Amino acid sequence: MNFQKPDFVEVAKRTIDNVVHVKNSTNISNDFSLEDLIFGRRQQRPLIGTGSGVIISPDGYIITNLHVVKNADKIEITTNSNQTFDAELVGSDDQNDIALLKINSNEVLSYATFGDSDSTQIGEWVLAVGNPFNLNSTVTAGIISAKSRNLDPSGRTTQSYIQTDAAVNPGNSGGALVNTKGELIGINTAIQSQTGSYIGYSFAVPSNIARKVIEDIMEFGVVQYGFLGVTGSSLNSSISKKLGTKDTKGFYINSVEEGSGANIAGIKSGDIIKQVDGININKFSDLKGYLNSKRPDDIVKIKLKINSKEKLVSVKLNKNERIQFYLIGILKNISKDELIKSNASSGVKISEFNNNYKKYWEDYGIKVGNIIKSINGNKIHTILDVEKILKSRKYHDPINIEIINDNNITERFNFR
Repeated sequence: MNFQKPDFVEVAKRTIDNVVHVKNSTNISNDFSLEDLIFGRRQQRPLIGTGSGVIISPDGYIITNLHVVKNADKIEITTNSNQTFDAELVGSDDQNDIALLKINSNEVLSYATFGDSDSTQIGEWVLAVGNPFNLNSTVTAGIISAKSRNLDPSGRTTQSYIQTDAAVNPGNSGGALVNTKGELIGINTAIQSQTGSYIGYSFAVPSNIARKVIEDIMEFGVVQYGFLGVTGSSLNSSISKKLGTKDTKGFYINSVEEGSGANIAGIKSGDIIKQVDGININKFSDLKGYLNSKRPDDIVKIKLKINSKEKLVSVKLNKNERIQFYLIGILKNISKDELIKSNASSGVKISEFNNNYKKYWEDYGIKVGNIIKSINGNKIHTILDVEKILKSRKYHDPINIEIINDNNITERFNFR
């Protein structure tokens, strides 16, 4: 076998002008003191953060990580040619840590073209381009080490990263991961390190997910997620033994939500998802990562294993009507008939408890199916209201929740 390292010179030349330096400023108020009372309030001090971004259109749209610009009062972009622009935050998506920015330039800008992250392969060469430690226009090379990587040990989040060994450090976040054709296949997002600096592993949001997120923001103003309607677990030898199946790869379905696309297509508890649209599903992050690139009403073809036979079904994805609220669990939008039965004018339904808080709620008589009426005094109509409250809440802020129980009595709970 003849092994030859590819020539990255032309790829680097094509990519380097597409990547920008992102600087964000946030005004932080000093604590009020006796000195302020006597001499007047001191000036707010700006907190400066930096990262990278990728120009994705000739008229100045830029994609970056949300954590690079979150809560920024001012965002400043510097191109590789040292031109500086003020940027506007067009929209963002917490779930995938993606933000869309816009700058206004009199010139047609150099921009990156999207590649197909689903077609990338482990062992494929890639380049990471960004601004680590404020070292502008830094290019590093590596290979794709893994796909559909979930960094959450609990496995409950929807992460599905491309893992690479290209050197990525603080300041690279929001930068480009490109293939040997110069196509954008990922947005560099995270490193796995106890020191905060690169030690061999870095992670990127796949381009198919990032592209879908920014297209949704531009078209709808918010990100739209297709909903399959199944719960379950990734197969491994231990789980397979308990289930009595020889399969150790795939997604085992524990339950199917009534009325969901999966339910309508005839998918049942005990079925195993092996492929979606020809993409192999070996674990939950494979499934969720692919579905994150889909919208409501999209049709996907799912290969199932039922007992020892394989079956191909088409599923029309629903709109996602659920949200994860860590203090309770899964919340779901509620029908008008259910509201009338509960003597409620609005609210969302508890669909599933978070195991960490399940006993707490059950001790108070709160059950699955009860209704969340308000959070922090804000009336709840849909899961979008819950999402807005969670986005605006700071970590140590108290939370007050009103819940309508089985007896149609409103109970109040305070968390600090």
